[in-house]
Amino acid sequence: MSFIVTDNCILCKYTDCVEVCPVDCFHEGPNFLVIDPDECIDCTLCVPECAANAIYSEDDLPEDQQHFIKLNTDLSQQWPVITELKEPLNDAEQWDGKLNKLQYLEY
Repeated sequence: MSFIVTDNCILCKYTDCVEVCPVDCFHEGPNFLVIDPDECIDCTLCVPECAANAIYSEDDLPEDQQHFIKLNTDLSQQWPVITELKEPLNDAEQWDGKLNKLQYLEY
């Protein structure tokens, strides 16, 4: 089992979760974070740190977010690892909680 970053992270990209990760499994794209499932040790530390409530265990992933399993896997192989806290995107508060943001994902 791994943890999965889902839709609500898009256009927010809070990085509080990154700082607590003991194995550096987060990868950063232009407006989204993903977790490398091969690196994730299922420690759960990132879940309460996610300001957007966008991280789920694979077992608890909502049905409408299942496609994020493949997205996290694929993008974690393309994007660089992120290990330090950064400022969220400028308009993160406006996007936090909006539904169906996949169309805005930048690769």
